[in-house]
Amino acid sequence: MKKESSFISDQFYSKQVRDLHFRHLRLEKPTSSIQSCAERMAHEQVSCLFLGESIPQIQGYITDITLRDQVLAKGLSPQSPVSQIMEFDMVSIPPDASLVEALMLMFRTKSRYLLVQENGQFVGWISRTKILTEQSQGPFMFIQSVKEARQIPELRSKWQRMPEIIHLLLSRGMKAAIVNQIITTVADTITQRVIERVIKEIGPAPAKFVFFVLGSEGRGELTLKTDQDNAIIYEDKANEQREMVRTYFLDFATRVSTALDQIGIDFCAGELMAMNPKWTHSLSHWKRNYEQWISDASQETAMNYTTFFDCRAIYGENQLLEELQSHMGKLLEKASERFFMNLGFNALQYEPPLTFFRTIKSEKIDGEKQINIKQIMRPIVDLARVYALKYQIFETNTARRIELLTQKGVFSDPESQELLHAFNYLMSLRLENQSQLILTENSKAKNYLSLSLLTKVQSVTLTEIFKVIRDFQARIKLTFTRSL
Repeated sequence: MKKESSFISDQFYSKQVRDLHFRHLRLEKPTSSIQSCAERMAHEQVSCLFLGESIPQIQGYITDITLRDQVLAKGLSPQSPVSQIMEFDMVSIPPDASLVEALMLMFRTKSRYLLVQENGQFVGWISRTKILTEQSQGPFMFIQSVKEARQIPELRSKWQRMPEIIHLLLSRGMKAAIVNQIITTVADTITQRVIERVIKEIGPAPAKFVFFVLGSEGRGELTLKTDQDNAIIYEDKANEQREMVRTYFLDFATRVSTALDQIGIDFCAGELMAMNPKWTHSLSHWKRNYEQWISDASQETAMNYTTFFDCRAIYGENQLLEELQSHMGKLLEKASERFFMNLGFNALQYEPPLTFFRTIKSEKIDGEKQINIKQIMRPIVDLARVYALKYQIFETNTARRIELLTQKGVFSDPESQELLHAFNYLMSLRLENQSQLILTENSKAKNYLSLSLLTKVQSVTLTEIFKVIRDFQARIKLTFTRSL
């Protein structure tokens, strides 16, 4: 029990942002001097000061780190207007959000502070330190420790502890979606540390770039059985610089992927990695890739490149990926019916393992009847993707895609609930099975589950979920492929 309590704090997971008694906003005008702002921060003992003419017109903020890095380190005059050092990347959250959501948002956006916004008005702010103090022994302190790690052996040790943490979180009833986010955040953080280390080794990049992830990591749905799916976009350069820039990024990507493999995040068997010359390109080259994939509109193209529609930036210049996604959006507006038809066919490749007599159809592996949970979940992932692309929704997470499609009226509330329940139940079962294999059998994580491990209730639940998937596949068949 002592071991469990080192990671789990029961009350923390039920608390909301409003339960923290978040701090009132301290506001200064952007024309105020840096010194006067620093004096106020010292007097009121706050580490963050917001800037604007009024609270509804907040333009930015400064922190104690801003004062250190932008004033002291650069020798800037304290009498300069504070607008010269103001930071603009403000992130807000509603007070009814959970503390878990707040921390995940902070780690994702690299923010130390969040504005609390209620009914369109800013009502206060919270700090990462405040939340971590509230949950002093939970998994988020573990994420913080990953952020502070630098050496490969230390990062490998952190990654090896994930099965234990995930097992404990699931055993206490944490939702699978949040567990996915925790695994994804740890993997993202490890990758960011590795990238920083590589840049220190080989020198700064010769061009602006973004390192982005694809597939399950791009969707924020990592499990304990994961490998690398990543790529690089770099800015277009003059002809005489192109070869030098490309050589740098291929060397950079090879070093990053090699280090990740050493840590335990395996090389992709299909070589869908930035170290593969096929997946490190200039922005204009990437735009041509998407143009070809969407205009080609073949079934083979849909199967091979669908994962590239689930992409998320984790390091570098995010606007490069945003520009590519904007270009993709324009292409999708003009995409042929055949393009969506083939995405629809792609979502029908894996049928739920249900026999004619409505029993679970299994494969015999190592003498045991087993089912592949990843393949069973794939139709839901594919279904959410094809509808999201059709309705111009560029969120990549499966559950979030379903929620946004429901808001647009594509799915009814009952349909949405059925899909989300099915997806979350399967994901929870998948994570539990993987952590058990690693912890109790000293085996590698896998996506196969032995039917002998299922209770009667689980078997019945799975059967009902398979029916839900089959019904939605029939809908896709009619909507996108025009067949029954």
